[in-house]
Amino acid sequence: MPRELPLSRTRNIGIMAHIDAGKTTLTERILYYTGKTYKIGEVHEGTAEMDWMEQEKERGITITAAATTCFWKNTRINIIDTPGHVDFTVEVERSLRVLDSAIAVFDSVAGVEPQSETVWRQADHYNIPRICFVNKMDRVGADYERTIQMIKERLFAVPLPLQIPIGSEDKFTGVVDIVNMKGITWRDALGEEAEEIVIPSELKDKAEEYRKNLVEILAEHNDNIMEKYIEGISVDADELKEAIRKSTISARVFPVFCGSAFKNKGVQPVLDAIIDYLPSPKDLKPVEGHNPNDYDEMFSREAGDKEPFSCLVFKIMSDPYVGALAFIRVYSGQAKKGETILNVSKNKKERIGRILRMHANDREDVNEVHTGDIVAVAGIRSARTGDTFTAPDAPILLEKMEFPEPVISKSFEPKTKADQEKFNAALKRLEEEDPTFHVHVDAETGQTLISGMGELHLEIIVDRLVREFNIQANVGKPQVTYKETITKKIVSEYKYLKQIAGQDQFGHVILELEPLKPGSGFVFINALKGDEIPSSFIPFIEEGVKSAMMAGVIAGYEMVDIKTTLIGGSYNESGSVDAAYRIAANLAVKDGAQKGHPTLLEPIMKLEVVSPDEYTGDVINDINIRRGKIEKIDIRKQLKVIEVSVPLSEMFGYATGLRSLTQGRASHTLQFSHYDLVPANIIEKIIGRITGAII
Repeated sequence: MPRELPLSRTRNIGIMAHIDAGKTTLTERILYYTGKTYKIGEVHEGTAEMDWMEQEKERGITITAAATTCFWKNTRINIIDTPGHVDFTVEVERSLRVLDSAIAVFDSVAGVEPQSETVWRQADHYNIPRICFVNKMDRVGADYERTIQMIKERLFAVPLPLQIPIGSEDKFTGVVDIVNMKGITWRDALGEEAEEIVIPSELKDKAEEYRKNLVEILAEHNDNIMEKYIEGISVDADELKEAIRKSTISARVFPVFCGSAFKNKGVQPVLDAIIDYLPSPKDLKPVEGHNPNDYDEMFSREAGDKEPFSCLVFKIMSDPYVGALAFIRVYSGQAKKGETILNVSKNKKERIGRILRMHANDREDVNEVHTGDIVAVAGIRSARTGDTFTAPDAPILLEKMEFPEPVISKSFEPKTKADQEKFNAALKRLEEEDPTFHVHVDAETGQTLISGMGELHLEIIVDRLVREFNIQANVGKPQVTYKETITKKIVSEYKYLKQIAGQDQFGHVILELEPLKPGSGFVFINALKGDEIPSSFIPFIEEGVKSAMMAGVIAGYEMVDIKTTLIGGSYNESGSVDAAYRIAANLAVKDGAQKGHPTLLEPIMKLEVVSPDEYTGDVINDINIRRGKIEKIDIRKQLKVIEVSVPLSEMFGYATGLRSLTQGRASHTLQFSHYDLVPANIIEKIIGRITGAII
């Protein structure tokens, strides 16, 4: 069956921003104006189409990335609406991995906020073309030019303003289109009828200045525009559009638009910009991947239905009616329902059960999938986030995604033994869905610990276990996920010699343990120069080292940022066995860590507090008590913006404390930054809490 529209008429976009900037509100308007929905859903009323989870409706926030498809000017637009809360940043990461472009939404009052920076960096990582939408121009304090300046200064980007607002705050009525040099206003409440007007006289000079700046910026990236600019020849709208499109697709400039999604103003020009300036799959470089049989060999695959089929699984979702759904982005080729495809990541063949085109949690069955499509597939049981599926006779292994480690844990135990089996199955399903959600059993206490990216993340997980899986449980208080490391280079030797069932068990290793800079993780190096130990035992030695790293010597936390080098050992022809070398390596690491001046690492958070000036002193005093370090204080009109590095362990209950200090007038955002050394006096308190001792 041929595709409905040519590939050049496909756009795969994400909508990303800081929490409360208006991503979902913008998406709802896009769906309404494209005819996908017949009623505008509102986030604050819990009627937004894209916020379909009960937890999203109740809290008025987006928790899970939701996909949908709509059409505008004979073009298919596949949209993923992503969360803005930092606890769910993985949803943004995996969405951006498979998208071709994005709309970055900014609050015109707050400008570039902390999570705006985070999602922008994620998009930079994947070199994704973007357009910017400065939202909430109807709000008191809206400042379009200041937001553009913040995009330059905070995001190190080149904003390309293609509009200026007509009016501001409660007088915002429309925009001036700088490319076509005309005004656009919206008179009706639903914003369906756009009226073209002459640019208001008070904005003519400003519009001319913006037009001149637009040509100057484009001249730096386009020879044709440069030539006309030097010769003083005017550039027409079509030439400008072509130059803007090329520079946007190469991610050198970022067109900026403005409006008020909530007041239904400025959305249609953004839809036009998606068609005019953002890429189709054919406009981008061919996707690159590894040869599954030789990982060092790279090759590419063109976007096109005639190429061999290849796709990437970017999300797993449990559906109560269909079962596990694998969300895929198709990079090349096409596939039909019932066809056999290969999971290259696991070298396992699967048959496609159903192909579903998603609209939030609603689904529509389709018979086949084409290049550029974003759909959900049922029936491929081995699929996990990051897996590559291809035609069986043309495998390619696409780049996997990397996800941050959890920083916070809670104990979680079902109230009845009858729930235990159901509980284990539910946790397994949630782990498959969310790569930043981990489950493990504490070896000493036997407690089940669930770990995630923040308090809200775990709160949602617990809520889902109760509602979706009907499991009543006892939930412990939040605990910080610390890590351990060493601070001194040390050589550790261990000789394991034991007789089991009359058979000697021999393993002997000499390891050098060396601290690495923060964030380096774990490194194992085999530096043996002779044949002291046969090469067949080396993998078991590495295995022993890795298992030792999983439980540190201070409080049993994972050890990181340590380089372990195998520098010596010996071999006994009659007694050397795999298990003995694994045990010897494990115990050598533990002994070495004890002597290497071990210490704890704690997660450090980036905190931003926006507070009225009169409360600044109290806020700073409270931050100092919480071991926070003030990085920067900015002035934002009548407000102070305080940027801080602070340990996560000191931030439990901070929202309530800040409300109390500032009579509810301050706001804050918190996101993970890095791990850092814990002061010695704090280590004693932490160990005391863990062991139950009184320090």
